[in-house]
Amino acid sequence: MHYFTKIVCKDMDLLSVLLLVGLGFFIGTFGTLIGAGGGFILMPLLLLMYPDMPPDVLTSISLSVVFLNATSGSIAYARKKRIDYRSALIFAVATLPGAIAGAMITTVMSRHVFNIILGVLLIAVSVFLMLKPQQGAYAGKVNRGKCVDRHLVERTGEEHRFSFNIWTGILISFLVGFVSSLLGIGGGIIHVPALISLLNFPIHVATATSHLILAVMALAGTVVHMIQGSFWEGWQTAVSIGTGVVIGAQLGAGLSSRVKPKGIILALAGALLIVGVRLIFA
Repeated sequence: MHYFTKIVCKDMDLLSVLLLVGLGFFIGTFGTLIGAGGGFILMPLLLLMYPDMPPDVLTSISLSVVFLNATSGSIAYARKKRIDYRSALIFAVATLPGAIAGAMITTVMSRHVFNIILGVLLIAVSVFLMLKPQQGAYAGKVNRGKCVDRHLVERTGEEHRFSFNIWTGILISFLVGFVSSLLGIGGGIIHVPALISLLNFPIHVATATSHLILAVMALAGTVVHMIQGSFWEGWQTAVSIGTGVVIGAQLGAGLSSRVKPKGIILALAGALLIVGVRLIFA
C-alpha cells in the first residue's frame, strides 16, 4: 500500500509509470467493452491505493481518465456506426449541470462520507446487474406519452429501430451527471443499464451512445477540477493511466462484437459487490 502511495509523487519512477499504464490498459479494455467508461473500476482502486488522498483529487484523476477512455472508445464506435448521435447530444447536454454541481460538491465532502456513498452505489448497481434486465424490460412503465423514434444501421448492415420518451432520458442523464461527477465513476455503469432497460436501446447502441455522452460529461467535470486546482495534484497519475486507457479502449471496442456479455456482467456485479462492502466497512 505504501508503495502505491508513492506513485503520485512528483518524480515517478519508470516501474510506477508502467504499472499505471498497465492498469489503464485493463480499465480501457473492460470499460469500453461494456460501455461504462471504466471509472467504476478505477475509483475504488484509487481509494484503496491512496487511502490518505482527498476525494476531490481522486475524483479529478478518475474523471480525466474516463474522458480519455470515452473519447477513444467513441472514435472506435463511430467507425462501427453504432452511436445514436441525436440522443447522445441531447443527453450529454443534460448531464452538464449535474456534472458541474457534482464536481464542486466533492471538494467539501469528507473521505469517510465519500467512501460510504460510493460503497452503497456500487452495491446497488451490483444488485441491478445481477437481475440482468433485458432490453426494454421496464420501458413500458417509463416511456408513456410521446416517444421519439430512432433508426440506426451499423457498418455491418445490422438494423435497429426503437423508441423512447426523450424527457425520461434527459432526467436520467442529469442524475447520472451529478452522481458520476460527484464520485468520479464516469456514470456509464448507471447510464448503460438505464438506456437498455428503461429507454429500450439495443445493447450495442446503448454502449456506444453512452461512451459519447461520457466523453462530454467527464470533460466538464475535469475542467471544473482543473479550475479548482485539485486536478493538478495528481495530473501525472492521470496521464499515466490515461495513456493505457486510450490504447485499451480501442481493443475493448473491437472485442465488443465477439464477447458474450452475460458472464462479464455477472463477474462485474460480483466484483462491485465486494468492493462496495469493502468501502463501507473499511
